[in-house]
Amino acid sequence: MQDFPWEFETLAVRSGHVRTAEGEHSEAIFPTSSFVFGSAAEAAARFGGTQPGNIYARFTNPTVRYFQERLAALEGAESCVATSSGMSAILAVMLGLLKAGDHVVCSRSVFGTTTLLLQNIIGKFGVTFSFVELTDMAAWEAALQPNTRLLFVETPANPLTEIVDIRELADLAHRHGSLLVVDNCFCTPALQRPLELGADIVVHSATKYLDGQGRALGGAVLGDKERVGKDVYAILRNGGITMSPFNAWIFLKGLETLSLRMKAHCDNAMQLAQWLTTHPNIAAVHYPGLASHPQHELAQRQQSGFGGIVSFVVNGGQEAAWKVIDATQMLSITANLGDAKSTITHPATTTHGRLTPEQKATAGIADGLIRVSVGLEHIRDIQRDLARGLGE
Repeated sequence: MQDFPWEFETLAVRSGHVRTAEGEHSEAIFPTSSFVFGSAAEAAARFGGTQPGNIYARFTNPTVRYFQERLAALEGAESCVATSSGMSAILAVMLGLLKAGDHVVCSRSVFGTTTLLLQNIIGKFGVTFSFVELTDMAAWEAALQPNTRLLFVETPANPLTEIVDIRELADLAHRHGSLLVVDNCFCTPALQRPLELGADIVVHSATKYLDGQGRALGGAVLGDKERVGKDVYAILRNGGITMSPFNAWIFLKGLETLSLRMKAHCDNAMQLAQWLTTHPNIAAVHYPGLASHPQHELAQRQQSGFGGIVSFVVNGGQEAAWKVIDATQMLSITANLGDAKSTITHPATTTHGRLTPEQKATAGIADGLIRVSVGLEHIRDIQRDLARGLGE
């Protein structure tokens, strides 16, 4: 047991691992569906909750537990529940904390599938929703109702990287007896720790930066022992939207290099954003590291880095945007993000393609918008690849 608190980088490498009797240096993978008990009495005690230990891999697995404990240490959370995907993490929060008659206020600036999950699936069970501008605090307050249970945000938001003041929004939520849920996918705990700023729940798509190499699907919910450790965990135990041991092992390996990778992503993204601002065929560049970004000063206070996502609008609408995307030879045309490999996508027809034209307009998803998840290649190669379709 260490006799002093570990720093973030050390926690990312060392926390959560309990070696087996084999003395393995790397975390073991436990690819088993069930666990054997020493007696019928022990089995009864495990199932009854009076004795800790493994029961069934749908809700107890050592490799998954290693990942949960490590990510909880990085986010400063009491509890973490690992899920099968980022969307299943959001689903688990909604199912675990909401009931018929509750109301949710959600930012308009969220991943398109998040909007559809709330409206088309959770909404079927008697939960109502209001959608507001992420950065308009007056709109958040006006949208609150006596039955508002949750406020939900992405910050920075996908794909325009808008940022909300987490502490201010958390204070607003708590004054009205509501909870604040923050999707921390774009920053990860390496750049932002929402719980320290007053948020109640943090969700992640581990598929993105936590893995960092586009290898596996996974998600996570973090918060206190009561809401996450019991209410959300119950959805996992009974609903089965759980993370596999192999995927948990992949994410453990990803966490070991998270801090180093996020610094490199931030550095490349800043250089790319600055280069894009000088191009005559680009109408707008969205990146929190730019002084022109509306929440630049907030990002400086709230985050320790500006992230790896750069979005920009090309002149000429969808036709021009597709030309830029199709001209690339190195960047991967895919909607995933947070990868060591740079990726490029057209949000209006991919990540937000199922939204109505009105929803796209209110979320700022222009036809000429392109999102780049800036990877770890040399910045000059990224710039050269984008230049192919941008012209002079």
